[in-house]
Amino acid sequence: MTQSLPEMVMRSGRRTLVGRQPEQKIRRTRRETAKVLSVVPLFAGFTKKDLDHLAQETDVVSFLPGQAVVEEGLLGETMFVILSGEAKVTQGKRRLGVVRPGDFFGEVALLDGAPRSASVVAETPLTAIRLFRRTLLRMLEAEPQLALKILDVLVRRVRDQTSALDA
Repeated sequence: MTQSLPEMVMRSGRRTLVGRQPEQKIRRTRRETAKVLSVVPLFAGFTKKDLDHLAQETDVVSFLPGQAVVEEGLLGETMFVILSGEAKVTQGKRRLGVVRPGDFFGEVALLDGAPRSASVVAETPLTAIRLFRRTLLRMLEAEPQLALKILDVLVRRVRDQTSALDA
């Protein structure tokens, strides 16, 4: 059976997730976090050094079953990458899907800070890397070439979706 990168990172035996309170930091190394962030398409053009710098500014948070990670309609200021557990994604009363280890959400909030288009609620004990919008913006101000890398990724995604609609 194969494991996702976040599962391998979290199976180091140094962490205990049971009994943690929401928003409580969990120890992890910058290298582990950088590896997890490297699978997020938004950061596809980032170098290892860029990812390491970004990882330094993240934290790891946990949520108990039933707790909202993000709520539809509230302003988005964070992005999450799931390390362990599962959460349901809903819009209104409609269930849109499930996020699992290796999945991420909220990347658009990093760029625009607009209200969330869906809610994400933990179904099991859930642990995720959290990255704040202000952190990314600070990094982009210090290294403007990173903004071009993100723009390139976004343009490719728009082209891919446009091509899919034309097919």
